Amino acid sequence: MKTLLLSLLLLPLTVASQEQNFWDTLANVRFENRKDKSGYDVEVPVFSPQLKAFNNKKISLKGYIIPLEELGGQGRFMLSSLPFNLCFFCGAAGPETVIEVQTPVKIPFTTKPITLEGTLVLNDKDPNHHMYILTAAKRLN
Repeated sequence: MKTLLLSLLLLPLTVASQEQNFWDTLANVRFENRKDKSGYDVEVPVFSPQLKAFNNKKISLKGYIIPLEELGGQGRFMLSSLPFNLCFFCGAAGPETVIEVQTPVKIPFTTKPITLEGTLVLNDKDPNHHMYILTAAKRLN
């Protein structure tokens, strides 16, 4: 009985730790200067082993929609850990604070935070896409 009571008391801590802010995990990246095919210096992401463990796995993230018409409207947009006025594209944060989102269903723009679930793809090869891509994303809230 004592073990059951202790387990019930610790259950919220276990669930909370599983729902930790995944943006903290995405921050486990560093950058290296390398030469591209044309001989130009480019910064390439180097993902930590912890981060690589989530490649092609389902994750959820809470953040703010950053609409970018270049990505094709609301079926493709960026999700930021920070509101628009503080996001990476405004110069206030690093590239690890945004993720490219690809979703089969258009998600209407809102200034309020939303939670998305999808498959994380780590990209260190294709310069036409962000280093983090959330594919098959769907809105949870």
